[in-house]
Amino acid sequence: MVTPPLDAAAILGPEGRIAQRLQNYEHRPQQMEMAEAVAAALAAGKHLIAEAGTGTGKSFAYLVPAILHATADQHDDSSPSSNQNPDKAKRTRRVLISTHTISLQEQLINKDLPILNSVIPREFSAVLVKGRGNYLSLRRMQTARARATQLMGFDRQIQQLQAIEQWAKTTSDGSLSTLPVRPDRDVWDEVQSDSGNCLGRKCKTYKECFYFKARRRATGAQILIVNHALFFSDLALRQQGVSILPDYDAVVLDECHTIEAVAGDHLGVRVTSGQVDYILNKLYNDRTQKGLLVAHDLQGMQKEVEQCRHASTNYFADLLDWQERHGASNGRVTQAKVVPNAVSKTLEKLAGRLHSYGRDLKNESDAKDFTSAHDRLMLLAGQLRSWNEQTLGAAVYWMERTPTSRGLPRVTLAAAPIDVGSVLREQLFQPKEDEEISRPRSVILTSATLAVGKERDFSFFRSRVGLSGGGSLRVGSPFDYSQQAKLTLVTDLPDPSAQRQAFEKALPAQIQHYIAQTGGHAFVLFTSYDLLRRCASALVPWCGRQGMNLYSQAGDQTRTQLLDAFRKNPRSVLFGTDSFWQGVDVPGDALQNVIITKLPFSVPDHPLLQARLEAIRESGGNPFRDYQLPEAVIKLRQGFGRLIRTATDSGIVVILDPRVHSKHYGRTFVQSLPTMETVHARATDAIRV
Repeated sequence: MVTPPLDAAAILGPEGRIAQRLQNYEHRPQQMEMAEAVAAALAAGKHLIAEAGTGTGKSFAYLVPAILHATADQHDDSSPSSNQNPDKAKRTRRVLISTHTISLQEQLINKDLPILNSVIPREFSAVLVKGRGNYLSLRRMQTARARATQLMGFDRQIQQLQAIEQWAKTTSDGSLSTLPVRPDRDVWDEVQSDSGNCLGRKCKTYKECFYFKARRRATGAQILIVNHALFFSDLALRQQGVSILPDYDAVVLDECHTIEAVAGDHLGVRVTSGQVDYILNKLYNDRTQKGLLVAHDLQGMQKEVEQCRHASTNYFADLLDWQERHGASNGRVTQAKVVPNAVSKTLEKLAGRLHSYGRDLKNESDAKDFTSAHDRLMLLAGQLRSWNEQTLGAAVYWMERTPTSRGLPRVTLAAAPIDVGSVLREQLFQPKEDEEISRPRSVILTSATLAVGKERDFSFFRSRVGLSGGGSLRVGSPFDYSQQAKLTLVTDLPDPSAQRQAFEKALPAQIQHYIAQTGGHAFVLFTSYDLLRRCASALVPWCGRQGMNLYSQAGDQTRTQLLDAFRKNPRSVLFGTDSFWQGVDVPGDALQNVIITKLPFSVPDHPLLQARLEAIRESGGNPFRDYQLPEAVIKLRQGFGRLIRTATDSGIVVILDPRVHSKHYGRTFVQSLPTMETVHARATDAIRV
């Protein structure tokens, strides 16, 4: 009897292995269509952009072909136990899956992959890969405990160190996320695994080392799960001939609508005055008389730390003075060397002294402490020089200031590529044949929201990430929005751009009206904290009288705490900004109403957005049509997507911004949403607060 080929249909089809294993399994043609497209792209070594509507099951649609691709050298049979001898199988393929949110990573590693491991008759392993700083170093922990009184400035930090030591005896992975207590940054920095402070195989704890155990698991795995931040950090390092991650044959970028922003952060520069203060205090804190140089009684170098601190204070103060006198209101810095940079040289001088002293130490563990400090100072000095001299090329530079409780504000110096697409095209999508850097043959980019209007080729998304070739696929959601959702457009409120104050004054009454319709069970999405805060203040008394809880992102609770409280108390309303427009999953009756206060256009005066709009204008394009509008459409689709998460969910989406009705571009927003019942309502129908 001929065994049928093991392909996506054999796993995901109506008679497939998952259907045989899971009761009430629903075959989704959209999922099957995407899985076949992903399989074809992987087999051909091609790139693919795939939009899959909510409920498609896109994680299975790419995981199944990814697993089959990575294990293609194994013989197929009826059970995993009958695979060919694993010692003879050459597992040369590895597929990397990158996501934006932690919740999706947890879903993949804890739910989806275990199911697939139980039904796919091939041997494979999947590993969640974290950055090195997430792991405890047993050697550094022992050193920190021995020097606790010289390194730690507070009793609570010594207590945290003791708690870490107890946890280290029972933890299986040594990862920060599993630590019961959340230690101060100073404490974890002393015990975390650090490439510059690692003895490798010479370390007495090498065999027990949590980081190297994790790296060995990753090296032997066929499926790697990472986040976008780690992926793009690794991509940037590969241009310098080093890497964090093992080489991979293909990569799947899920939640890929976020990659322009994440890539920009990791392919640019970001350095703060706080970082300089922090590393200098780790060496010598004159206030607490703690630090590495105190532990070694190096008083001469302690004076050099004070010189560095003085140079840093003057440099950042000079930048603030220049900004107040000559700088742009948005913090953008358009010329190099606006003030002299004396910090980099003093940091490099101190780094040299640390290196020389550490080189002569006989204790290799102590020597590594000085090597690591040298490396950190040199990196910081280089970043400051790069920003001050504007060496990144086609990038935009800016500075931000954040008030602090102690004297000078915290200053952040930032730079990012204006065109991330050109960088990704060169570093990810179009490898040169003669280069030594390992690149994936196939890149799969997927999200629930990539298209603008009715387009199928994703032209806007392609232009932003630099991918001109490869395939395109757009599959709809299996949900019946015509039966599950209703869209309400409020048409006659004041224009938010032309009559901003009048619009914002009218908002609380409209929000109250639509919250009342569903008795809470509502998200209210804002584009600014300030407006959110004012609307929340106006509605707290009314919500109290109605017996509703109002949870606000402008308060002290974290995003996770807000969501947990909202789920437990369904007769509630949650006011959120940017992070609640995407990556939030509240299925069932808890969420029946999503109110969108304003169309989510980005603020055009941010330096990075300003520079990108200028570049579009200079190339003959239209900044609003070519960037601001499509970007806002995709974000609106994300916000809309919070409502219907399962086939049994139902509810309403309300858009209070009248421009969706009054402006010619409004139809683009509506056309980008699923087809459903749409109601045009007048603001006069609303109850006044």
